[in-house]
Amino acid sequence: MPDINDILAVILGGGRGARLFPLTVMRSKPAVPIAGKYRLIDIPISNCINSGIYKIAVLTQFNSVSLHRHITRTYNFDSFHGGWVQIWAAEQTLESENWYQGTADAVRKQKFEIRATGAKNVLILAGDHLYRMDYSAMAEFHWANQADITVAVQPVAREDASRFGILKREDDFRISDFVEKPKEPTVQERFVSRDDPDRPFLGSMGIYFFKTSLLLDLLAEYPDFDDFGSDVIPHALKGHAVYGFDFDGYWRDIGTIRSFYDTNLELARPNHPFNFYDHKQPIYTHPRVLPSSIIEDSYVIDGMIAEGCIIRKAEIRHSVIGVRSVIQTGSRIVDTIMMGSDYYDKPDETHGVPIGVGTGSDIEGAILDKNARIGERVVIRPFPRGVDRDDIPPVVVRDGIVVVPKDVVIPAETVIAPK
Repeated sequence: MPDINDILAVILGGGRGARLFPLTVMRSKPAVPIAGKYRLIDIPISNCINSGIYKIAVLTQFNSVSLHRHITRTYNFDSFHGGWVQIWAAEQTLESENWYQGTADAVRKQKFEIRATGAKNVLILAGDHLYRMDYSAMAEFHWANQADITVAVQPVAREDASRFGILKREDDFRISDFVEKPKEPTVQERFVSRDDPDRPFLGSMGIYFFKTSLLLDLLAEYPDFDDFGSDVIPHALKGHAVYGFDFDGYWRDIGTIRSFYDTNLELARPNHPFNFYDHKQPIYTHPRVLPSSIIEDSYVIDGMIAEGCIIRKAEIRHSVIGVRSVIQTGSRIVDTIMMGSDYYDKPDETHGVPIGVGTGSDIEGAILDKNARIGERVVIRPFPRGVDRDDIPPVVVRDGIVVVPKDVVIPAETVIAPK
């Protein structure tokens, strides 16, 4: 019987992350903070650990320093444990001097490292999704069906079909066809796989389970295949047993500023759909030595507040307040993600504007990246949905959301709002 210890998890660190700009100016997508104290990379790594998969490789390329730092500080097994979390960075070799050209190409360029692990199976994961999944159940499904490749699939509504890779799955769970983001209704109808009229389709989640030997053979035989979803999986259907594993739990793709914003604020609601408090399947992150948050004479409703915060006589509504956030007297924070800070100000080093949100400021519909300094009586308001603006530095507007980049200073009494 196959063993869970024979699985290597490969987490793809992503490319430039242009759709998450400016959150990815100084960091890669998996290093972007989420839910006040975590980073996106914590999700797949925690899922692996909770599933009993302890050989984990993270493939990195762009703006990877903060991601490397977070992983090396956080995921250290003791010397008597056989597991590890390694960083496999893009590198020049005698075979190739190029960067990763896509998901499949990134794995191809690490074939020597994959072989060196001796793993009989490879689990391919993305580093920018929020979900909780038991990968061991997917592995057992793969082995029970004697599959060559297994793709995790989820139900997709008719109106969302054009945003996903849609799979046609037969009654025996075998995938017979695939189409990438179908636009034509006639094409979509050929891919109905469920009786549910509201969610008749099955979409790929970008999670793939391979026999290692087959994975390496496919990548070697087709060197021009750069992507799993567009190239490898559709081709593999022709001569290999490719199966679809059902997942119908909470899953969000954090690929754009809008999805990042909506997902974070969704977590701040009382009956949030993703539970960070699951004691059986916890989400791990870097353990910080921080004091408890101080909330002085403030009004908070639907707020997610991390540790180490100082909040004085403020109003917070439906917002996420990250680690070491400082919010001064009389401030109002509404529908906002405040990522917090990497440090506290020293008394003589405030740079004119202290870190955090200054006295009397009114912030609504914004993302404040780490170490942002918002002066006194600053006003920020959201723009209409769909609006992008790059002409009001130092902030940018994406899909109507005002984003204050990392380390930016907003002078006192600044007003950023639609006219």
